[in-house]
Parts: sequence; structure tokens; C-alpha cells
Amino acid sequence: MTAFLWGGLVCMIGGCSPLSLYEKSVALPQQQWKSDYVPQFDFTITDTTARYDAALVLRHRDRYHYNNIWLRLSITDPEGNSYSIDTDLLLGTNESGWLGVGMDDIYEHRISLQKELLEKGVSFRRAGTYRFSLEQRMREDPLQEIMNVGIRIEKKP
Repeated sequence: MTAFLWGGLVCMIGGCSPLSLYEKSVALPQQQWKSDYVPQFDFTITDTTARYDAALVLRHRDRYHYNNIWLRLSITDPEGNSYSIDTDLLLGTNESGWLGVGMDDIYEHRISLQKELLEKGVSFRRAGTYRFSLEQRMREDPLQEIMNVGIRIEKKP
């Protein structure tokens, strides 16, 4: 009986409901992102009638040396089609400072990837598992002062 109640609780918390939010980040060892470290994120879409927003989640220290980051996003859809997107994402400006939310010397960014995905014709209109891979493409290797990197997929209301 206890196992049954435990299983029901897990389903209620989110394991058995359609995707409304997927967010996963990985911590980078020693706050360095080496170019050969390419984190992957798998998520499953079941509701193909809904629209979804995709965003990069990035956390860095104030000592990060640049106001941007060059990334290669690789996406594989449930049918095995692969898409590769090279993009330069703005993290701050000299006039305004960091564009993310900060606390002390740590800043977190949630940067929409919709424009980049739409330009490549990527949508979440097929049911199944999608895989995102993130590769840093900056000249500095390893890229210093990056703490976490991840993906956020959210169902639009």
C-alpha cells in the first residue's frame, strides 16, 4: 500500500503530467566551460497542439570577461532530424551592465532562443524526445567564470 501511495505522489508532483515546464542546468567544474564539454538535455513533448518557448539559462560571475557568448546549439527531434545553430547572445552592455538578474557577484540570464529556432524551422510539433546540446564557441578555452548552463522549455499559456 505504501508503494502505491508513493507512486501516486510522484505522478501528482509532475512525473505523469504533460510538459508545462522543463528546466535543467549543469554546474561547470571550477566555474570553467571547456570547449570539449558539451552538455546535453533531453525532454519529452506529448502535447503537439501547444506552443513552447525555449530559453538558455546561464549563470556567471561578475568577473566574466565578455558581454556576450557564442554558442552552437544542436537539436535533434524525435524523428532523428538534427539542426545546428551558431549564435551570439548578448549578456550585457557597457552602458547598462549585465542584462540578467544579479545577486552579489552572480548573474543569471534566461535568454529566449525562439528567434534562432524559428529561423532554422525548429518547432516542437512532433511528439517524442528532443535533445538539446550546448557548445561554447568563444576564443577563450576554457571559458572562465561560467557557473551553470542549461535549457528551459515552457508551455505557452
